[in-house]
Amino acid sequence: MKENKVIELNTPGETGNDILTEMIRQGAQKILKEALEIAIEAFIDHYRELRTDQGQRRVVRNGYLPERKIVTGVGEVSVKAPRLRDKESQGHSNKIRFSSSILPVYLRKTKSLEELIPWLYLKGVSAGDFSDALSALVGKNAKGFNQPVVSRLKAKWKDEYNAWCQRDLSKKHYIYCWVDGIHCNVRMDDKQCILVIMGATANGKKELIAVEGGYRESQQSWRELLYKLQSQGLQTSPELFIGDGALGFWSAVSEVYPDSRWQRCWVHKTVNVLNKLPKSIQAKAKKRIHDIYMAETKQAAIKAYNLFIKSYESKYSKATECLSKDRESMLAFYDFPAEHWQHIRTTNPIESTFATVRLRTAKIRGCFSTQTVINMAFKLCQSAEKKWRKLRGYRRLAEIVEGINFIDGISERDIAA
Repeated sequence: MKENKVIELNTPGETGNDILTEMIRQGAQKILKEALEIAIEAFIDHYRELRTDQGQRRVVRNGYLPERKIVTGVGEVSVKAPRLRDKESQGHSNKIRFSSSILPVYLRKTKSLEELIPWLYLKGVSAGDFSDALSALVGKNAKGFNQPVVSRLKAKWKDEYNAWCQRDLSKKHYIYCWVDGIHCNVRMDDKQCILVIMGATANGKKELIAVEGGYRESQQSWRELLYKLQSQGLQTSPELFIGDGALGFWSAVSEVYPDSRWQRCWVHKTVNVLNKLPKSIQAKAKKRIHDIYMAETKQAAIKAYNLFIKSYESKYSKATECLSKDRESMLAFYDFPAEHWQHIRTTNPIESTFATVRLRTAKIRGCFSTQTVINMAFKLCQSAEKKWRKLRGYRRLAEIVEGINFIDGISERDIAA
């Protein structure tokens, strides 16, 4: 039997790139050089008919620009950009210049690394640690990745956020809207939280609608946010709002969008009920709550509801009162397509997205202003939005828009058929 052999790419103690990385870097450098040569030859050929007063070709090759280094994901790549000469540039107002889209004039680092900086910052790498974090990727000379870069990025994010908050929503129609007030464990001004609204359009796409600061999820904070959305053009009432038991929001939405229905989040409700029960019976009680919102029909859910109340009201009246007071809004989802139930029973779309926000702010408590947290939340949500899945059975949304009623998740049209 032949002995397996492992070939070491690095010599012992070597601190530079391994052979494979060096081969990739040299290959990238060669490809870049060839691409630039092809680009300038094509550019010059485009102007081959242009002539000077002496009959010579006006646009010709003129050597190379000084060598510069581009920081890429495989390390630094040295490149000399070719240049041309316009022989009659002094006599013409429109000088012909060559600029490659592959290698812009002032490029010093690739776009992938530019995008990596905010990603590292948002994921928890402090600004002072960028050089150390990136040196493993681009080598020792990870220059330009430091505190001033992050400061400029923060300013850019703030401008992007402000522009986003003023965007036109007049053409938007959201069928479902998830709302929540997110509290981060950082020192935020005036005990504020982050008010978040997400929506599902008629084609099933989930979108971020609003991210703003609010004072303790108060009615006034939610009212201001909802009226602001109306002023941006969001006039059509969503069919259903999904949220937790924060009374501030429900009072505000009944004023601003009185035609919308409500669905209370079952995850929040379950936690609130179990907190009012002894730990010894919480597991059994949780299963009985699960039986309510997982029932196939609304009638079966009400039966399970009543069973829970009868089982615990004599000893644990606070728990049963917490569950029974919102029965109508807890079971609203039965009047919508069954394919959507898993989406509209909870505020999980918001909770799962903001888990990364809490993770980021937990790393450096007390070092964020309210606006910084909101800007960060906005950028993280934008990143997460690209991966949000469409609603399961989103084609049913068209029936909701048409005004077709649903009974236990089945449309009246299907029942009649």
